[in-house]
Amino acid sequence: MFLLSKIRTLPPQNMLKMAMFSSSSITNAKIAVILSGCGVYDGTEVHEASAALAALSRAGAEVVMFAPDKEQAHVVDHTKGAEMEQSRNVLLESARIARGAVKPLSELTSEDADAALFPGGFGAAKNLSDFGFKGADMIVDPEVERVISSFHSAGKPLALCCIAPILAAKVLGSSAPTLTLGNTGSEEDWPYQGAIEAAKSFGANMELKGVEEVCVDVDNKIVTTPAFMFNGQFHQIQDGVSAMVNELLKMV
Repeated sequence: MFLLSKIRTLPPQNMLKMAMFSSSSITNAKIAVILSGCGVYDGTEVHEASAALAALSRAGAEVVMFAPDKEQAHVVDHTKGAEMEQSRNVLLESARIARGAVKPLSELTSEDADAALFPGGFGAAKNLSDFGFKGADMIVDPEVERVISSFHSAGKPLALCCIAPILAAKVLGSSAPTLTLGNTGSEEDWPYQGAIEAAKSFGANMELKGVEEVCVDVDNKIVTTPAFMFNGQFHQIQDGVSAMVNELLKMV
């Protein structure tokens, strides 16, 4: 009785969050998660990956992780933001997040999973593409391009957060996908907002969204959320990424 009385007095927004994380809607979907190393400045943003993996497993999805088996573009000292004179492998670094269970991206086909999810982090802009170095003149890693194109062609949904939507903008620009890379305004709040114009130049329709919001492109079956494109708090990023996963699983 005590718990029921507490639930009844929760404000509407808390009830909404309870519904968002409810385990009542269990899925049997198999989701491929594509990693790009380990660490925000030269690999996968760890908190975004963790939020996505937790939301997927909470919903009952089977997760299989993949990463390119190649050298990182560079290695960054995360205490200083400075480049280090060493080399690391994207697949081996991604294994830190995957607890060892990660496969080469070359093995992933659209027949292997019901959907694909790309967390952000600079690895998406440095290892999965070279957007972080070349901006609008970017190219996407051939294996990444193959995966995005094949899942899209097969009508299987894609989810991308943070800077990762730039990959979909580049690869699927001719399909005019509707995506978000966050919002404009204060550079302190939105330090990477310049990416929005680059995505538009590839043919994407860009929606301005807050950190806890998601952009859903029903026609192209793509879900995106800003995540750490916003200089936000950990719980805000987790809420946005969890909402993205929720929408992704609705499309499966």
